[in-house]
Amino acid sequence: MRDLSAYLSDRPSRGRTTEAVTNALREAILDGVLPPSTWLREDEIAASLQVSRTPVREALRRLSDEGLAHKIAHHGTAVSPMSLEDILALYVVRENLEGLAARLAAKNTPAGLVPALQKVQAQMEELVDSGDPAALSRLNITFHRLIREAAGNQYLDRFLGQAEQAVRRLAPTTFAAPGRASTGCAEHAEIIRAIEAGDPDAAEEAGKRHMRNAREIRFSAMMSM
Repeated sequence: MRDLSAYLSDRPSRGRTTEAVTNALREAILDGVLPPSTWLREDEIAASLQVSRTPVREALRRLSDEGLAHKIAHHGTAVSPMSLEDILALYVVRENLEGLAARLAAKNTPAGLVPALQKVQAQMEELVDSGDPAALSRLNITFHRLIREAAGNQYLDRFLGQAEQAVRRLAPTTFAAPGRASTGCAEHAEIIRAIEAGDPDAAEEAGKRHMRNAREIRFSAMMSM
């Protein structure tokens, strides 16, 4: 078991140990520190995080409910793998949900949204030639998070949050593909222009097109492996 102590930056307050352990394990899975099919042994996790086994047991149950872990009869709990079918399903759903988020953001356009998107966009454009796909990926997550929060729909926010978690598990990021940094930034610019113009139809189409292109890059990379 890898040392997971870094994922508990502070000792959890009384009554919040289960939540802290759940967050720590979730982030370790999303970061790839606990890769697919890793066994999640209660005693090893408890020792690594210096907590009792009770909150670990509850944390594993919660992660199973989220689909990040699964129980195997008579063996224990392991990190859930992501099959090609899972990834296909993820992008089909994400394409439509990201399109809807962009549509709603264009209709609502809360104060400060466009400048916030432009700021992230500028940071991404500065990294296009630097060859730092991990940093681009983090900024990309921020970009899409701003849009989904601006959509003002709690259910959409929740579903896209779950999709974001799944995307974080896919390695390498699509920004590692040749040319994707520049094309991804260009697609973001289209989304920003549509939102700034208050054009829901254009924003939705730009959001969907962005996801379709990401999907094609992802599948091309997987097929070449």
